[in-house]
Amino acid sequence: MDILTLNCGSSSVKYQLYRWEEKRILAKGVVERVTVGGSFIKHEVPGRDTVKIEKECPTHKEAIELIMSTLTSSEHGVIKDIKDIKAVGHRVVHGGEKFNKSVIIDDEAMKTFEELVDLAPLHNPPNILGIKAAKKVLPDVPHMAIMDTAWHQTIPDFAYIYALPYEWYEKYHIRRYGFHGTSLLYVAKRAAVLLGKDPFETNIVSAHIGNGVSFNAVKNGLSVDTSMGFTPLEGAVMGTRAGDHDAAIDLYMMDKLGLSTKEMNTILNKKSGVLGITGKYTDRRDIEIAAEKGDKRAELAIKIEGYRGRKYIAAYMAALGKVDAIVFTAGVGEMSPIMRNEMLKGLELFGVKIDPVKNELSHTRNAEMDITAEDSKVKVFVIPTDEELVMTEDTVALLEGRYDIHTKFTYSFQDPHYVNKLREENFQKQVKEVPELLKVRAKIPGIS
Repeated sequence: MDILTLNCGSSSVKYQLYRWEEKRILAKGVVERVTVGGSFIKHEVPGRDTVKIEKECPTHKEAIELIMSTLTSSEHGVIKDIKDIKAVGHRVVHGGEKFNKSVIIDDEAMKTFEELVDLAPLHNPPNILGIKAAKKVLPDVPHMAIMDTAWHQTIPDFAYIYALPYEWYEKYHIRRYGFHGTSLLYVAKRAAVLLGKDPFETNIVSAHIGNGVSFNAVKNGLSVDTSMGFTPLEGAVMGTRAGDHDAAIDLYMMDKLGLSTKEMNTILNKKSGVLGITGKYTDRRDIEIAAEKGDKRAELAIKIEGYRGRKYIAAYMAALGKVDAIVFTAGVGEMSPIMRNEMLKGLELFGVKIDPVKNELSHTRNAEMDITAEDSKVKVFVIPTDEELVMTEDTVALLEGRYDIHTKFTYSFQDPHYVNKLREENFQKQVKEVPELLKVRAKIPGIS
């Protein structure tokens, strides 16, 4: 049984094709820089060289078509016909209070997702587009919505209720929902494995840093607070989102410039963040290169994002009291030593200290890395996220009628012996070029 997962982000589409009975990845990859120009697909198949194909994808529709054609390509594909795919799992960012866990997609679910487009304007539209495109190509198989908000259902009311008229919550469901749930679930469970602890006796602060950014406080294995709110706009500085700021600024500028609510919503979600600060960059790689060349606004963007992230980490450490580990994940979190250092410097007083050499070496998306200094009281891990595996396991569980919330469900990657074979293969290739990576790789108690 082959399961396809599609994770349509604001500027990327990740995919994975998984053969369930064999617990084996057939292929996975990502279409990057969707909508922003210079887009390409990076296609990985175990035992083969990674393939990169450049093709402009002005919308997510073209990106999904590129994925389908690559999977069935005579040269690079892994299946002869897309009919070999028996179910599709889709990441869906916002389901309001109606969908607080993963569901089989029916007409009612689609209607609800479309009604909630305004709550996640960068993600719900591509999520919906991905579902519709995949349903056209694969109309006879079940499609599942893997809800981004499910992980955060354990947040207590005092953390999710805003200091706004309470009837807004009662009538309009205005509250903190939180997002990046599949990613944060995965790294929380893996952090527990790396610590050699029961996941429900583990306290961590996770930093999912990509184009979108979430910080998450996890107490005894449960999400108890997170930086994103009613929509993914709240919280940290992001690629194009403003994050936390004085709401009166929005009202002031709407009056000043004669902006409509729709125009202001676009500015806050698509023209702010590091793009707003630099005036031209959303990709942190571009910003770091520009800063190195002396671009002052790029330097400022790095400092602002690092400072704001540092405040969230410290605040969540205070909220948790005892912290076992801080975890960095997602594109920037996994690949940027600069941003990790910016977000952790000055936290030595909280018992957090990283090894600068290990931090600099930790530049891989194929292995879990331990960048903790020897005298640090808190572990610091870099854990490559695997949203696709969470989505695959939820999809199959829904298909087989055994799906449940994570407190009553055990994922395969919670096993200390779990190995992602494709990542391991890629990591061993990296080790041949940089042997020192082995010294940074996180060790699993009783296994490594």
